[in-house]
Amino acid sequence: MRILILGAGVVGATSAWYLARAGHAVTVIDRQGAAALETSFANGGQISASHAEPWANPAAPAKILAWLGREDAPLLFRMRADWAQWRWSLRFLFECLPARARANTREILALALYSLGQLQALRRELGLSYDQRTDGILHFYTDRKDFAHAVRHAEALRALGAEREIKSPEQCVAIEPALAHARSQLVGGTFAPGDESGDALKFTQALAEHAAQLGVRFRYGCSVERFEVERGRIANVVIHDVHEGAEEAVTADAYVVALGSYSPLLLRPIGLAIPVEPVKGYSVTIPLEDGDEAPRVSLTDEAAKLVYTRLGDRLRVAGTAELAGYDTEVNAARSEPLLRRTFALFPRAGRPERAEHWSGLRPATPSNRPLIGRTRFPNLFLNTGHGTLGWTLACGSAQALADIVSGRRPEPAFGFLEPSEHSAAGVLATAPRSG
Repeated sequence: MRILILGAGVVGATSAWYLARAGHAVTVIDRQGAAALETSFANGGQISASHAEPWANPAAPAKILAWLGREDAPLLFRMRADWAQWRWSLRFLFECLPARARANTREILALALYSLGQLQALRRELGLSYDQRTDGILHFYTDRKDFAHAVRHAEALRALGAEREIKSPEQCVAIEPALAHARSQLVGGTFAPGDESGDALKFTQALAEHAAQLGVRFRYGCSVERFEVERGRIANVVIHDVHEGAEEAVTADAYVVALGSYSPLLLRPIGLAIPVEPVKGYSVTIPLEDGDEAPRVSLTDEAAKLVYTRLGDRLRVAGTAELAGYDTEVNAARSEPLLRRTFALFPRAGRPERAEHWSGLRPATPSNRPLIGRTRFPNLFLNTGHGTLGWTLACGSAQALADIVSGRRPEPAFGFLEPSEHSAAGVLATAPRSG
């Protein structure tokens, strides 16, 4: 089939690769000048397959209440006069119920472990290099209550196939010596030895090059304007080519929406309402020199909800979540605390004045489960809504999508979308319109 993919981030690029390898003729449309220049540009770098607990969990409501009024809160809701945001927030609270959180954890973990295996196979096949590290991810705790919860949760994850080892403060420092400066604050940790890290930007752009060699056509500098519908199918997608300065209707046999946070804006006019909200996150990237004492093992700071990842000669620090619409401006009140926390823990981790600040929009669903599969339109597919786990889930999501498009059943135990499920699940709540 001729397949048009909308979006060239890590999810769109991996979708292009797996669909092309399955024998389809693939074109990718993106408004930027190259792949991975938006949400995938400067994320936390973690491929955290064993960290499957969603934001929506039983402990979340109390923490959100405790963070109210704090501009630097790890999770900040800026409520607007927007019914979609309020509906998303109410659904988020529903997904915090224990039974819902357990079910979501199970599905996310199944897809994450599958995705990690796909990534590893792809790396071996293509010889990809993207500042990857395969020495695990260490979650460290400075609050005893949080650590006690983590110990219980690790037991539940191990029963589902995840590797999570309980570590003492001394063992945490042995895994990552840079934590020695913070030893007095540590109460314990959990270690996922099979998890990985790497630069999503480098990976995506390298994979896009391989996909182009496989025959995938990438059209950059083309913004997606709208779908046109005829007789219950997508007839074409209208794009605006900045090079030509004109609109163009592009046709294909099937269409894949991988536009991240912008997916709902494209789908809503044709009657598809998906529960995806843009959640703003921040990162700082600190250049490193010889003699700097920055972490080498990827770390998750559970108290501050930050991750620290070594990417070659850089330290990437990322975190925070802010529901603030489509604003991507860097807010110093939320960005600077990342630096303060970093140098409180790792005082010799480079020079703070050289840090590069960035913010991006994560496409989050209330359950943290991405939307992958078919829509009511028989030739329209979704691969979006991955939240903070886009890098972690990208390869597995893309292979599963390629299976669905090709008429095969995906391998992981995940609730992939089917047209009959949309109304019941509340995923696509409005009626499609025909042209």
